[in-house]
Amino acid sequence: MTQPNITLREITEDTVNDILALEVAAHQKGFVATNAKSIAQAHFCENAWFRAIYADDTPVGFVMLYIDTEKPEYFLWRFMIDEKYQKKDYGLRAMELVIQFVRTFPNATRLELSYAPGEGDPSGFYARLGFLETGEWLNKQKVMRLTL
Repeated sequence: MTQPNITLREITEDTVNDILALEVAAHQKGFVATNAKSIAQAHFCENAWFRAIYADDTPVGFVMLYIDTEKPEYFLWRFMIDEKYQKKDYGLRAMELVIQFVRTFPNATRLELSYAPGEGDPSGFYARLGFLETGEWLNKQKVMRLTL
């Protein structure tokens, strides 16, 4: 069986409801904001970049970056894969696309993220991609960094 093609697509008027319907598993809800909140925040932040994650033509997740090329600063603000599509490597493959995208920016030397620590947190997932703990905290969340 072949793996579906993973893509990052702009969210449109026609697709927004499908993206709003995506949810993480119940035990993960404390680790990431809803897609509705993320999309709303993105519309009030000029540095927000957000996309839906698709497996072929099926929406499976959401990603949002904070991008400031002037500083330069690149931060994974939100990332989620719907509970029905977890454990299929879609998240891993989507993050590889995100990392490739960030590498296209001038002076992009690192990508950072933060996560709420706790049982079942995503730190192991990010470590598999090469992110390392920095020892820093941001808003009660641990910071991880990937050197690009």
